[in-house]
Amino acid sequence: MNSTAREVFELLRAAYPDARCELDFAGPFQLLVATVLSAQATDVGVNKVTPVLFGRWPSPQALAEADRTEIEEVIHATGFFRNKAASIQGLSRMIVDDFDDQVPVEIAELVKLPGVGRKTANVVRGHAFGLPAITTDTHVMRVAKRLGWTTSTKPEVIEADVQQLFDPSDWTILSDTLIFHGRRCCHARTPACGACPVARLCPSFGIGPTDPDVARALVKP
Repeated sequence: MNSTAREVFELLRAAYPDARCELDFAGPFQLLVATVLSAQATDVGVNKVTPVLFGRWPSPQALAEADRTEIEEVIHATGFFRNKAASIQGLSRMIVDDFDDQVPVEIAELVKLPGVGRKTANVVRGHAFGLPAITTDTHVMRVAKRLGWTTSTKPEVIEADVQQLFDPSDWTILSDTLIFHGRRCCHARTPACGACPVARLCPSFGIGPTDPDVARALVKP
């Protein structure tokens, strides 16, 4: 394990002790659907929609048999609602028909489901099944590159690069912590470098404001 990477992780864990998956869910199916809905949407927005969605269609069977236009109406606020409705209804049908009404565990099977890529598969594996998983969403990819943990822009390569630096037991909470840091401090356009808990260890320090007062104003709660 890389000692500097480990120190960065420990500092970030101390800064974000409540880091977690911010999607509300009860079980693998709900998390799978919620993660598909979260594409180009906020977790807060998805969490407003899913209680209604699962209240009306609580199972893969129910969602597979639902009227597509009614699904679209319920998830409209998450954006790209037609494509998302097709995906969540399609994956529900496949879960019923091909996986005995159970969300599959293996990545190779998860990514066969409509609308499910490797990132979504890893979210489900890490948080619904408790398996080691690096979720290479936009925040993880950005922060990992700025920290010098990878030089790639390809999600699969970044996932492998980060995996090599940490024990598998850390992968899921590491992903959550990097996402928290990316959302709150290490922003895409203007990172709050002067308020960063790992500033002294970050090779990208200085790409954003370094003045503490200016930087603190950029930090999101």
